[in-house]
Amino acid sequence: MMKSAVKWRVSYMPQKINWDDVAHEAETGKIYRADYKDKHGRTVLVLRPGLENTTSGKGQIKYLVYCLEKAIMNLTEDQEKMVWLTDFQSWTLGSTPLKVTRETVNVLQDCYPERLGLAILYNPPRIFESFWKIVKPFLDHETYKKVKFVYSSDKESQKIMADVFDLDKLDSAFGGRNPATFEYNSYAERMRADDIKMGSSFKSNGITLPQDHSHVSADKEANGGGSDASSEASFYSGTDSPNHEEGGSILA
Repeated sequence: MMKSAVKWRVSYMPQKINWDDVAHEAETGKIYRADYKDKHGRTVLVLRPGLENTTSGKGQIKYLVYCLEKAIMNLTEDQEKMVWLTDFQSWTLGSTPLKVTRETVNVLQDCYPERLGLAILYNPPRIFESFWKIVKPFLDHETYKKVKFVYSSDKESQKIMADVFDLDKLDSAFGGRNPATFEYNSYAERMRADDIKMGSSFKSNGITLPQDHSHVSADKEANGGGSDASSEASFYSGTDSPNHEEGGSILA
């Protein structure tokens, strides 16, 4: 799994994606990193697939990868996993094309193995049941065990939220007491700051990020990317992320 993930990183170069490459994908707040962590120090990614604003599956996956990179970068020193928190407001079957959904699952399971700690599906509509039956076979057993359905009308499932999150910090949309909502401009500032931190981290490990942040082909990397591959492996394992000192995508 590690070899496969590192090979993908050398080819796709996810660390070279910056905010300006994906800013248009973020305008509606369809995926963003929450400004709080759960009780275990895990980074929280909020997903709102009903707010999909683009049609390019390639662009949607690129933004997902960017969000995953920043989530990992902001983990606490003793934590390696993240939480996905999905809000189904405005969601319809047309919000999440099956092709993009399957690619989302593949990215999470194959390119970021063992990075998911918990995936919460909050108030999925009844129509989601049919979609879930199609998606479920894509998930490996370990990923499937991490998926929890939570309903605001079900006191038992609500206990999951209280056990995992500080309710004073958790968004009110998920049963918390924090009334704050996604604000694009302030989020953009946070992401640009993250870009700077990530660039500094890779430079300290001898990796130069090109100014245009373009992706480098797998063939080009194969001709001289040995040291980069080694550094990618250590970043993937979490030891070199800054905090160690660091579309239409649906849950996997």
